[in-house]
Amino acid sequence: MACTSCSTSDGSAPKGCQNKGTCGTDSCNKLTVFDWLSNMSLPNGEAPFDCVEVRFKNGRKEFYRNPEKLSLSMGDIVATESSPGHDVGIVTLTGELVKIQMKKKSVNPASNEILKIYRKATQKDIDIWSEARAKEEPMKVRAREIAIALKLEMKISDIEFQGDGPKATFYYTANDRVDFRQLIKDFAREFNTRIEMKQVGFRQEAARLGGIGSCGRELCCSTWLTDFRSVNTSAARYQQLSLNPQKLAGQCGKLKCCLNYELDTYMDALQHFPDFDTKLITEKGDAVCQKQDIFKGLMWFAYTNNFANWHVLKVEQVNEIIAENKQKRKVSSLEDYVLEVTQEPEKDFNNAVGQESLTRFDQPKKKKRPKKRKQAATADTPVVEKPAAKENKNPNTNANPNKNNNNRNHNKNRPQKPANEKKPDNNNNNNNRPKNEPKK
Repeated sequence: MACTSCSTSDGSAPKGCQNKGTCGTDSCNKLTVFDWLSNMSLPNGEAPFDCVEVRFKNGRKEFYRNPEKLSLSMGDIVATESSPGHDVGIVTLTGELVKIQMKKKSVNPASNEILKIYRKATQKDIDIWSEARAKEEPMKVRAREIAIALKLEMKISDIEFQGDGPKATFYYTANDRVDFRQLIKDFAREFNTRIEMKQVGFRQEAARLGGIGSCGRELCCSTWLTDFRSVNTSAARYQQLSLNPQKLAGQCGKLKCCLNYELDTYMDALQHFPDFDTKLITEKGDAVCQKQDIFKGLMWFAYTNNFANWHVLKVEQVNEIIAENKQKRKVSSLEDYVLEVTQEPEKDFNNAVGQESLTRFDQPKKKKRPKKRKQAATADTPVVEKPAAKENKNPNTNANPNKNNNNRNHNKNRPQKPANEKKPDNNNNNNNRPKNEPKK
């Protein structure tokens, strides 16, 4: 069995919540533990471990005893003992791994305080559990409005109903102590249920709500991280990170838990390094460390009278100079120990294969010359209409190609008019004509 969205109704394949790998109700894979002993059988005569791990909303896990010897497997929904009534949860771990988890969390398997499992949840139990879970979101909105009306400096982050529905647990965060006696009375009057207030830290709040970290993945505390170790700014100093609170803080507002992941590697590498505050005494003057590269084993030193000029030394050379200084002897200068740094050839991306230049977008664009605008015809400018081309009525124009040539030769033989011959002036003739005489 699984959650209500993934359960089956007719015995066929599960419906699924259709959220592409992310559970839409309770994060089915949240804080899961891989059972690497699942394919191994117990020795003959060995009874299975009688405790199981049960998960509730948002990764809250508890250990329960199985006195009825029920056949339980991961994913089964069970009804567990609670005070008062019973609760409903999902089995996340069975077998010998539960014993290891109880030892990790300092829980005694032989303790009488371990609650027990009543039965596998029936359909009626699941229906009541689903109805109670559906009330949580609208109740959280109303609870925040009541807390704001009472002017309480607290944030109600989550609400969790008990499986049978008679009790609701309100999880909240606050910087200082909060007097919520009046708030509980208002909640009980508004919601008609038993109220329990539980304060959690900011990291626990982020683990319950979940989210996406700056690395682009889901928060470690909401997926696999179960214990919260203290994180100090010294972890960032050892790793030579800039002490910028905006970059070092996570979704919870505290220092990121991942600062501790590689800290041991850096601490092992720093064992061969001298202290950062170590001074090297030379005849040219004292030198102090300005920078160090942990994994390359390099240190940069500068004279106290010339901080602008840095000298690169290996860790072995620095330890050699320190050994000389301990014997109250000065070395001549740092230049005698300077490591010759060879400049790496710059990578030149030539157009060897025919690809385009990588800096083609860096070149400034050439300005286009403005095109000359054509003068638009105005109202005063007369518009000259071109005569329409005469249609060639003779369809057999190209029938005899020699005909045009004969006409050209005939025009050449015709006598030409002299160039100085004057044309008759029509204007003079018109001026000599009487005014009343009509034009011909």
